Amino acid sequence: MESIYRQGVFMAEELQLRSGSYEDFWLVCSHLGDPKAAVLLVFPVVFYIHRQTGIAVLWVAALSEWLNLVFKWILFGERPYWWIGQSGLFSKNPPKVQQFLSTCETGPGSPSGHAMITGAVWWVIVSSLASFIHTRTGSKVLAAVPYLLYAVFLGCVGLSRIFILAHFPHQVIAGFLTGMLLGIFLKRTVPECRPLLFFSCFSLALLFGALLMHGALQKIGFDLSWSISLAKRWCSHSEWIRMDTTPFSSLNRDAGVLLGLGLAEYWKPGGWVLPWVPRTLCLALSSIALHYISSFPVPTAPAFLFYSLFFLKYSIVPQVVMVLVPGFVHLLTAKPKRE
Repeated sequence: MESIYRQGVFMAEELQLRSGSYEDFWLVCSHLGDPKAAVLLVFPVVFYIHRQTGIAVLWVAALSEWLNLVFKWILFGERPYWWIGQSGLFSKNPPKVQQFLSTCETGPGSPSGHAMITGAVWWVIVSSLASFIHTRTGSKVLAAVPYLLYAVFLGCVGLSRIFILAHFPHQVIAGFLTGMLLGIFLKRTVPECRPLLFFSCFSLALLFGALLMHGALQKIGFDLSWSISLAKRWCSHSEWIRMDTTPFSSLNRDAGVLLGLGLAEYWKPGGWVLPWVPRTLCLALSSIALHYISSFPVPTAPAFLFYSLFFLKYSIVPQVVMVLVPGFVHLLTAKPKRE
């Protein structure tokens, strides 16, 4: 693996050297590929366009991120930003690379979570859009356009992760391939008309299943906090180390999202049928609400309090998008009944 890692560092160095002037572009691409962007940005937009696809986005995002967490615990992948220093191979001739605010993630590196979740979530969207275009136009050429854009977007996200030293190229490729396969499979498993108990049990299964696996791996001698130690040691700015990038943050986001989805379906099964203009208003109000929810400060100590509040934050998201905001807009725009 050493030669693969070394070539990955050289590729990142060359990418930073040749496209350093496009730094802002790469950082935006990395942000759009963030797993939390699938929940906070992609889900609301898709949901207000097509309800079933929006729910599928949330379902696939949660399950694919949970599986990515499991893979990372098993595969123990390095990240370039710490491997460069930890390996000791570049002490005499260090590569001319720099770190960024979003570089210093604390989980293991393989496979890339950005690549895997983006590949899965956007496969759901793109395949639905292509099917719609083919049904309306009958043209296979036009139906292929979304897949072309999908490939371009995945390429930009993947290169951005290499650019900021968050992943090696082989980790990005593994993430894309796994994510695409998960998107194809998980799209067929989206729960429809399921009771709250189903989502509650599924949420708890993800939460406690991962905790049991974590405990079992530690019991047999695996140190699953190894990546956090390396991140703290080799990140160029200690303030760039954030608790919301830890594996347990991902776990609580996924479990919270699924519980929130179940509660939203429970409060208002089927949702409200709104015309396009009220739906646009819903999107605007939801975006504002989710911005404040996402930026709401959560105390980082004790850890149990942080993860509990993190779980709560993301359990609120589906309820805001699916119930609270549409209900409020429905009240504002509904025509009064004539007696």
